[in-house]
Amino acid sequence: MSKNKISTLSRVLFILCAIILVTSIFVPLWRIELTAPQYPEGLLLQLYPNKIGGDVEAINGLNHYIGMQTLHTENFIEFTVLPYILAAFALLFLVTAIMRSRKMSLISFISFIIFGIISLIDFYRWNYNYGHNLDPSAAIKVPGMSYSPPVLGYKQLLNFGAYSIPDIGGILILVVALLLIFIIIKEYRIDKIFRKKHAAPMLLLFPLLSFFSCVSDNAQPVRMNQDQCEACRMTIVDSKFDTQIITGQGRCLKFDDLSCLIRYTKENKDLKIRKIYVSDYLNEDQFIEAKNAFYIRGGEIKSPMGANIAAFETRREAEAAAKQLTAEVVSWEEINF
Repeated sequence: MSKNKISTLSRVLFILCAIILVTSIFVPLWRIELTAPQYPEGLLLQLYPNKIGGDVEAINGLNHYIGMQTLHTENFIEFTVLPYILAAFALLFLVTAIMRSRKMSLISFISFIIFGIISLIDFYRWNYNYGHNLDPSAAIKVPGMSYSPPVLGYKQLLNFGAYSIPDIGGILILVVALLLIFIIIKEYRIDKIFRKKHAAPMLLLFPLLSFFSCVSDNAQPVRMNQDQCEACRMTIVDSKFDTQIITGQGRCLKFDDLSCLIRYTKENKDLKIRKIYVSDYLNEDQFIEAKNAFYIRGGEIKSPMGANIAAFETRREAEAAAKQLTAEVVSWEEINF
């Protein structure tokens, strides 16, 4: 095979990249989820290549009170040109596969990476302008406050939590980028710099694994004397008793006491719960999944909001603490009534 031609595998992968990009035109690329006590399952804003979707009218209604711009597809040129850009890249990948040119494969890769960087910069600019250009005559004004959603991850905006992550289309584009990296590593023999077997494939998997770690259902750190309880809005002050809910959408709801958590779930029966975590009484800042913990109640235990329940990792620890604190041993089923 000529050194100027790409391999059959690379040709197939370029065709696959083209198919994936065409698919991404018809699905949402990004999602911004907004949650608050009055919206336990939140409001959803979805960014498609050609439009804004989700709870747009509800979000625009809320934005009116704080002076933020209302969202309309026709106000953004990106929604006009983006489908054509994605289609153009799909065509470029097909031409590269047909011509089998190594030079074109490198041009395709570099062009796509530049496109990705420009897109992220544009998204940041859009978020910044959206959250900072406020109407001075708005009904609600907080001096020094801005409302820019995060480009990626979670951010607290007054009583709303904003969670920004790729949607289906964004994940597809990430897959395309990883496939292009693999092609370039393979065609230009970059993998030779990695001495260990399978190092190059692991390099490709690392960004994908990193992304999914960002949206895991693990317990989140609690900032004592800063974070607020989702139910009573009191500041969380005692790390022996704080608890968390990871919702079906991946948001972390923090509480200063089990009584607040239980009350919140009763008041929000439609809340989709992925996991519940309780603080380990003996190891502050450590969390245990609620269904796996062992509990004691009453006696000398005094929690912030009166539940007076402590959680332990093992039954032996719970029974020993119950004797020392003159408390009773109880199960999760008895607590979560």
